[in-house]
Amino acid sequence: MSRKRVVTCSINGREQQFLCESRQTLLGVLRDTLDMTGTKEGCSNGNCGACTVLLDGRPVVSCLVLAVECEGAQISTIEGVAQPEKLAPVQQAFLENAALQCGICTPGIIMQTQALLKDNPNPTEAEIRFYLAGNLCRCTGYDKIVKAVQQTAQMGSGSCQPDCCGK
Repeated sequence: MSRKRVVTCSINGREQQFLCESRQTLLGVLRDTLDMTGTKEGCSNGNCGACTVLLDGRPVVSCLVLAVECEGAQISTIEGVAQPEKLAPVQQAFLENAALQCGICTPGIIMQTQALLKDNPNPTEAEIRFYLAGNLCRCTGYDKIVKAVQQTAQMGSGSCQPDCCGK
């Protein structure tokens, strides 16, 4: 039987503390322990990108990150993107461009987009496609997703909330 550990970190700008086993993934803790079900489980082996969150401002697939590795970290999830009662510009752009259907991949793609626009506020289409290559979508086709990212970039600063991606 493995010993549980206490982990303290910041999630979406709020200090969180949770108990986890050393083998538990960040994805498992987010969904099962903290009831933050916006981060989706797709493949559980790091290939689809559905569970992408930002860890200290960088995108990671949370199914491959052990929760104990998050001690002292800043974590941003899809729950931290919007303001209460108002979608973030990236979410609005995804809605307006019909860049989502079933919703399994959408949170991971939005988090990846947040990181892209933080690093490169005016990406080319090729840069968008390259940056999102690790996020698989079986429903929408990628053209609508790329258009949503381009629309978000055209809106300029304000593509995300201050706590969502370390801005």
